[in-house]
Amino acid sequence: MMLFSHVTRMAPDNAGTACHHRGMPERKPRVTDWRLVVQSRLDRVRADLAALGPPDPVDPEGDVWRRTAEEQAAVVEAMLSDREPWWRMLPSWWSGWYIERAWRALHEAEVATISAERGFLGRLPGLRARVAQYLDDDDPRRRALEALRPGESAPAVERAIVVDALRAAYDNSDFAHAGSRALRNKLIAASLVLFVINTVLGVVGIVKPGIIPLCVDPKENALPTVCPGGTAKASGVDVWLVQVLGSFGAVLAAVVLLLRRRPSLSPYVMIGYQALIKIMLGAALAVVGILALGAGVTSGLIGIPSAAALLLWAVIFGYAQQIGTRLLDKYTDEVLDQARPLPEVDGPRVAPR
Repeated sequence: MMLFSHVTRMAPDNAGTACHHRGMPERKPRVTDWRLVVQSRLDRVRADLAALGPPDPVDPEGDVWRRTAEEQAAVVEAMLSDREPWWRMLPSWWSGWYIERAWRALHEAEVATISAERGFLGRLPGLRARVAQYLDDDDPRRRALEALRPGESAPAVERAIVVDALRAAYDNSDFAHAGSRALRNKLIAASLVLFVINTVLGVVGIVKPGIIPLCVDPKENALPTVCPGGTAKASGVDVWLVQVLGSFGAVLAAVVLLLRRRPSLSPYVMIGYQALIKIMLGAALAVVGILALGAGVTSGLIGIPSAAALLLWAVIFGYAQQIGTRLLDKYTDEVLDQARPLPEVDGPRVAPR
């Protein structure tokens, strides 16, 4: 209950986003995984700010960082609490601006909070581990942070090294985050295109049965003509039947994908869109495969004695899309790992985001 109350809390007055400020009844925001993670991180920031105590007149720069942290925390709170009108929800979901705005503001709040502490170098081991997640070994900012020794440089220099390294690490994470969103949108667009193509083929097959020749006439094997509908003549359901069986074969491949998939730590969950691509592509490839059988591409190699055998080949062709989409699955895994690295199997590494 306490966690849920944090998520549903409205933004502070200076954020200007609460519904009751606009004379509207308060609406509870949706509770999603990424909001819960951001809220927990925001609570840590607020706890760290509260632990700083009153401003230190000896360290005016620390007070500037404190105010920056409070301002960015207010932005994060607004992103978590506010809900847009329904007509703007789809564009916002497509652009992902509120997710990325929340994460970027949270990252800046975390950097500012650490910089506001006089003893921020006490966090050096954790800072080095976090920076190592996102910066290469030869990155000068990472090397400077790893070479930093408390007391060897002026506090302003130490703070600048920490801030530069943290910001660079968070920037890499945020850029990879944007790449994940772009990949998700491409998967959705490709799925829509395949859906339109499959629908058009199905409609054409109903309007003009036989215009898409899916019947197989294996004359060299002295077998009768076989159509997907179970007759010797094309029917309006042939295309739809082949597509449905091809989609079924693709669903089998999607189940395999689900079984081997590691948990996703990114707010952009790709597995649903990957499965959608497989299903749409499986339906299309089933039609292409049956057309190849009917054209005699496999003449002398494959005999089709019945409609059941023909439909079985539709399932096989639908599953065969896995050959091509495996490359897509691998690329998607790489993009998501860059956005938020997963713990390594043989090491203690745990990614913060």
